[in-house]
Amino acid sequence: MHSPLSPAAKPAHKPPVVVRATWTGERRFDVGRPGPGGGPTAHIDASSTTALSPVETLVAALATCATVDVIDILAKHRTPVERLAITVTGERAQAIPARLTRATLEFQVEGKGIDRANAERAVDLSLTKYCSVRSSLDPAIPIGFSVTLNGEAGATRLTSTP
Repeated sequence: MHSPLSPAAKPAHKPPVVVRATWTGERRFDVGRPGPGGGPTAHIDASSTTALSPVETLVAALATCATVDVIDILAKHRTPVERLAITVTGERAQAIPARLTRATLEFQVEGKGIDRANAERAVDLSLTKYCSVRSSLDPAIPIGFSVTLNGEAGATRLTSTP
């Protein structure tokens, strides 16, 4: 498997991703792996009243995908993350479809010995090389990020396209 912890490894064959969405009424769905013992499910609400909307779920997937990479990369540098939170702001088109037109990820990272350059490089690597969710989005969508490291804010940067 190709990951930030083993960059020289060859990617393993990944099976297809299969999920089943079951309508539960109104504009709400339960989503999970099909079949007996399929695993965890998520509730998605297109009206965004009882759960995340489909677009909010997409933005959450981008956030969590990038965050896992950042944690792994910093651990490889022997500077493990003690706490991490991320806020993502996704801007949307004012026309139909109201697709994402830009996203800004604000990482709040805490950990002893983490160097700002390494933290920012970890985010950049995630968003330009490792994060499969980012790589699945339209490359023309600008993705910006900032890193607040141990309470010190940094400038917002724009990643290059994947």
